[in-house]
Amino acid sequence: MKAVTWQGTRDIRVEDVPDPTIVEPTDAIIRVTTTGLCGSDLHLYEPLSPFMTPGDIVGHEPMGIVEEVGTAVTDLKVGDRVVVPFNISCGDCWTCTQGLHSQCETTQNRDTGTGASLLGYSKLYGSVPGGQAEFLRVQFADFLPVKVPEGPPDDRFVYLSDVLPTAWQAVRYADLPEDGVLLVMGAGPIGDMAARIGLHEGHRVIVADRVPERLERVRARGAETIDIDAVDDIGEEVRARTSGRGADSVIDAVGMEAHGNPVAEKLIKSVGMLPDAAAEKLMTTVGFDRLAALHTAIDAVRRGGTVSLSGVYGGAADPMPMMQMFDKQLQLRMGQANVRRWTDDLLPLVTDDSDPLGTEDFATHRLPLAEAPDAYAKFRAKEDGMIKVVFTP
Repeated sequence: MKAVTWQGTRDIRVEDVPDPTIVEPTDAIIRVTTTGLCGSDLHLYEPLSPFMTPGDIVGHEPMGIVEEVGTAVTDLKVGDRVVVPFNISCGDCWTCTQGLHSQCETTQNRDTGTGASLLGYSKLYGSVPGGQAEFLRVQFADFLPVKVPEGPPDDRFVYLSDVLPTAWQAVRYADLPEDGVLLVMGAGPIGDMAARIGLHEGHRVIVADRVPERLERVRARGAETIDIDAVDDIGEEVRARTSGRGADSVIDAVGMEAHGNPVAEKLIKSVGMLPDAAAEKLMTTVGFDRLAALHTAIDAVRRGGTVSLSGVYGGAADPMPMMQMFDKQLQLRMGQANVRRWTDDLLPLVTDDSDPLGTEDFATHRLPLAEAPDAYAKFRAKEDGMIKVVFTP
């Protein structure tokens, strides 16, 4: 089969690889019909490259049609249409029963000290082949995949794999009061969808970004916007719009891809040039990130407010403004999305004929899998108005 593979820092290629097979009787094989390119994939493109191995199949936003099931699978059958969550959870362990599917004890990676295994996301998270491919092995087939109805286009459902539950959890963790003001840092796919959810639930939403196309998209949905290159201080701008108080809740949907610290960016690149063993040690013990978005979130939130962190960070020794956080009496919530915890809440929205979250036109680019290398480069550079890409294998 054809699959998108990591071959080195900023070196993504489409290669012929062996087809996946049933390994456990609880597995299924799906033929991938649509698969997304996520902002988190860019972390593998460069910052997390020490944890990658040439030939790794990437991608973690797939959906498709069931082609084969293992002998122990009873609830899924050949021909079913399914979306596959990016975190691999069993549904039966203690953490899964607590709704913490991203910490699944069955697939937890104790050797690297990380949570549940993830599709296509490096040896930090299990070295599991990803979903930017023609076929995919799906574990825990009676629990993990989400069955969706025939009829509506794939774009209505594919975001259940990551974008929708990640944004939904970000809003839930933001713990907005009924009349609350939500500030979203970053208008990439997750920030955009979080803003849509906040607006759908009746909140006032302000979105900060520097990319004109992204700001226009969220503005068209009804959000207020801040061009971060056009203001001197985002926190002051937010306070000016909220009677001097600040946002009730802030979602940081940026993470380690934040701009604003060229020194940190050069250091991250230099670490990536070290031998893998040395780079891994540095990143897991004294690693650091570009924290501009997170520090801005802490500044812009009101006293007693909540910062909800959905952007991925990888630093192990990042400086945090603890005095400010304590003095402002902030709540901080974060973590990988517990996808299967939220899918039942989201299904009514994506099956609603009115498509209230605008999933059908959410993608800006629909491309064949063969164009993945160029798409990664353009997405990284924020070129060609590229905000959300879906591939058709």
